[in-house]
Amino acid sequence: MNLNKNQIVKVVISSVVILLVAVLGSVFVNIGMTWFNNLVKPSQWLANILIPIVWTVIYSTFAVINFLWIKNDDDIPTNTTILMVINAVLNVLWCLVFFTFKQLFLGNIFIILNLIFGFTLIINILKQRTLYAYILSIYPIWISIATTLNLALWVLN
Repeated sequence: MNLNKNQIVKVVISSVVILLVAVLGSVFVNIGMTWFNNLVKPSQWLANILIPIVWTVIYSTFAVINFLWIKNDDDIPTNTTILMVINAVLNVLWCLVFFTFKQLFLGNIFIILNLIFGFTLIINILKQRTLYAYILSIYPIWISIATTLNLALWVLN
C-alpha cells in the first residue's frame, strides 16, 4: 500500500471534504431536532438511531472508495468528482433547508435533486468501476428512502 506524495494529498483532501460534509450536515440537523421531533410522522417511520448509523456507513463507504480509486488509479475522473461534489453540496443544503430553515416543501425539492444526482453518480461510476458502483449503491437507495419519508412529512405537516 505504497502511496506517493500526490496520492496522499488527494486522499487527505477527499477525506477532509467527506468529514466536512458530514459535520456540516450534522450541525444543521441538530439545530432543527426539536422542531423535527414535534412533526407528525408516518407510522412506518424508521427508528431515529438508524439514521446516523446509515449516514456513517455511507460517508465511510465514500471515503474507502475514494481511497481505493486514488490508490489504484491516482485520479478519480473529473466528471465523477464533479458529481460527488454536487451530491455533497445537495446533502448539506438539504440539511440546512429542511432542519435549520424548517422548510418542508423546499427540503423536498433539494432531496429530490439529491436523489436524481445520486443515481446519476452511481450510473457514472458503474461505467468506470462496477464494483465501486455496487458498493456505493447504498447511497441512492438511502436517499430514495429519505425522499419518501420527507414527502410523507410534507403531506402530514
